[in-house]
Amino acid sequence: MSKFYVIVPIVVGLLIVLGTRNTNDYLISPGNATPVAPLVKIHGVATNPTHDEIMLADVYEQQLNYFGWIKAHFQSHVQIITASQLVEPGIPLDELLSQGFLQMSDAKQAAETAAFRAVGWSVPATRTGTVVTAVVAPSPARSAGVHVGDEIVGVNNTTIRSGCQLIASVHSLAPGTALTLHVHAVKISNSGVLTYGASIIVKVATAKAPANVASSGCPGVTGVDRSYLGVAVEDGFSYKLPATVSINTASIGGPSAGLAMTLTLINELTRGSLTGHHVIAVTGTIDAQGNVGPVGGVEQKAVAVARAGASYFFVPDSGGDVAAARDARQTGLKIIPVTTLQQVLSELRSLGGAKPQPVTKPSSAL
Repeated sequence: MSKFYVIVPIVVGLLIVLGTRNTNDYLISPGNATPVAPLVKIHGVATNPTHDEIMLADVYEQQLNYFGWIKAHFQSHVQIITASQLVEPGIPLDELLSQGFLQMSDAKQAAETAAFRAVGWSVPATRTGTVVTAVVAPSPARSAGVHVGDEIVGVNNTTIRSGCQLIASVHSLAPGTALTLHVHAVKISNSGVLTYGASIIVKVATAKAPANVASSGCPGVTGVDRSYLGVAVEDGFSYKLPATVSINTASIGGPSAGLAMTLTLINELTRGSLTGHHVIAVTGTIDAQGNVGPVGGVEQKAVAVARAGASYFFVPDSGGDVAAARDARQTGLKIIPVTTLQQVLSELRSLGGAKPQPVTKPSSAL
């Protein structure tokens, strides 16, 4: 009997330790399906007073402790991924939240532009610089205090208006070259709102480029990079919209709501029922040209939208997303693969939806 009473406290203590220690794995599980219309406000043009139910879908993401890791293997419609799968090689996990909020900001900008263009408005675009999407650790940029979301608009006395301009300005420099970066530094609120102030100066010295740095593909940039800053970048744009749009995505990150926001805006800007009064759910990235791109967690999203009562789920026809949605096996939910915004609108018309007819007549003179 004495052995029994000695072993029990040891086992209980071990279980408590295992229950509180985190693993290096994360659980992706079904989240919510949220109607987008209540999140949207448009000022400056007339809008449709009725709203179709167009839902965005999200997933829950949480780091697993050892108990959670064991439990997850007995759950359905979940996915276990490692920390390294959440970010690109060399990118620290502490950038993950900022990356998600930047991606959502980009998605809203693209959705607004694609929606107004889809209903006939001319939306001019202006290049503004190059936006930092990731910072390698360690790297010269990280040491200098460059952050995800910062917009680089100049190097020394050269104005920068694209990622390729930045890459070309660093590509052939000798390692250790001192540079002065002109940066619009970003501030990201706890809820994910990005704001920019006046340009600041950031001093940085280039480092020898690692051997595994991929080719940029930029015109005129050939051969092996001599030095680098340690950032991933995207082109920055400003779009002149005919109205002021606000989409409340507080604390939601990532680009996967882009297509859902676009359709909701089109429904707001046009007459009739865009969806034919069907309850639909949508996932997929969107760019300003209306191209739909792949996302993650689609099996879990399919579960969420089925639980919310959606009849149709529009899913990017790339990256394995369609197969993942079908793997969820949700009875009564029809999966519709799409690659462009125009294809989505065509599919909606086949379901009885109205062809977009703008409430306010578009003007090309902005």
